[in-house]
Amino acid sequence: MPQKVEKEAKFYIRDLEKIEQHIIDLGGEMVQPRTFETNLRFDTPNRELSASFQVLRLRQDTRARLTYKGPADPGSTVNSRPEYEVEISDLDTGRMILEALGYEVVTIYEKYRASYSLGEVEISLDEMPFGYFLEIEGPDEEHIQAMAKKLDLNWENRSSLSYMRLFTLVKKRLDLSMRDLTFENFSELDFQPHHLQLSYAD
Repeated sequence: MPQKVEKEAKFYIRDLEKIEQHIIDLGGEMVQPRTFETNLRFDTPNRELSASFQVLRLRQDTRARLTYKGPADPGSTVNSRPEYEVEISDLDTGRMILEALGYEVVTIYEKYRASYSLGEVEISLDEMPFGYFLEIEGPDEEHIQAMAKKLDLNWENRSSLSYMRLFTLVKKRLDLSMRDLTFENFSELDFQPHHLQLSYAD
């Protein structure tokens, strides 16, 4: 079976509404309106998946999906990693199956996401508890970089870090003990953009 590879670039965004309008002006077609997501990240009790840079996730938005991601390609200029995803009928049942196999939820994280299709790429606008982000997913690095240029994004300011990795760094910098990346957990924090140590791309 041929390997399915996800290729994407992530950017930290200051003005999400402005860049969404830019996407629409360029002819972007809405794939998904702004939708709330709940994501459950699983691992073994010994954290074997995290140690080997693998991801096992259940996601609930308008549907429930089970996703596996393999280690990223360190030689790629965009985030490039094997990804396999399947839709399931029920998130709770999926969770019970994974827990019966010995996996456990290690983190729950939330976001709002709207998605657009433009040319050969898909653009996701993400509202995270710690800020706004844009992800461009495409068939190769050239298409992704070309779209970043069309959107007037600074290519050098892209981030190779996953939301979970950013969350881990934020917790370390702010000395936080919370397990989950939720809007409620961040609602009363004195969180500032500089805690991410990222530069805005727009």
